[in-house]
Amino acid sequence: MTDIQKEGRAAPAATLMIITGMSGAGKTIAVQSLEDLGFFCVDNLPPVLIPKFAELIDQSNGKIAKVALVIDLRGREFFAALSESLSFIKDHFTIHSEILFFDADDAVLVQRYKETRRRHPLAPDGMPLDGIRLERKMLEELKNSATQIIDTTNMKPAVLKEKIISRFSHMESHQLSVNVTSFGFKYGVPIDADLIFDVRFLPNPHYVDNLRPLTGQNSDVYDYVMKWPETQTFLTKLLDMLHFLIPQYRKEGKSQVIIGIGCTGGKHRSVAISEYLGRMLGASETERVRVNHRDADRDRH
Repeated sequence: MTDIQKEGRAAPAATLMIITGMSGAGKTIAVQSLEDLGFFCVDNLPPVLIPKFAELIDQSNGKIAKVALVIDLRGREFFAALSESLSFIKDHFTIHSEILFFDADDAVLVQRYKETRRRHPLAPDGMPLDGIRLERKMLEELKNSATQIIDTTNMKPAVLKEKIISRFSHMESHQLSVNVTSFGFKYGVPIDADLIFDVRFLPNPHYVDNLRPLTGQNSDVYDYVMKWPETQTFLTKLLDMLHFLIPQYRKEGKSQVIIGIGCTGGKHRSVAISEYLGRMLGASETERVRVNHRDADRDRH
């Protein structure tokens, strides 16, 4: 892109984050956290390709506005090109770039390698400490030019994730995604659910002839499920629990919570209860709530 082309339009609000640092210091957790914040992440990109990637960002017309690239010594034959690539971006694009460097004490890094039974990339046949010391020497200049250094020596993964989200969530409102899924126990429990609630104790519309062919999304079935005192008592207690739990999940750094509501066939009671929860939880400004019904239409044919 020429300077004339740059001056002929407004600068794009794009951010290019370079994730680098010591192996074992937390780069993987950082990438996962940035993905939760809406970043497009690429792992182990050769630095010589960064200018080409910046060009794609610039030409996306805002569709790709937040990008995180992991650059580490797995691609060490290209590592010397990183400084030159970042200088090129600064001179030719209006993209804002940052270098986020992750570090930790040698003793902690050695312990992490022992726990994961991984080999250090610079000492595949030797002691992890030898590779760590060599890597630290190779990265010294890059660390000095980093925009931000995060020392993870005394950080647990959840704390590091919370720090990353706190640092970069200003780029986009960070909402917790709540997915309410109805299902039938006879078809199996959703394996990805964080919370499972069994509503098979509620009166069953299946035994009402005119309601049997319908689902809990039908107003007659919904009203039938909701009219019982035990339903109202259950919902009061369930909402109270969820209003307590959901902020705790958010505080822990989770980006998504899946709530499973199950009845026998996943057609009547679980569907009606899920619809109700979707409306009640969806009133919050701090969560995005989606409702889906896994088994409601299984026997429609």
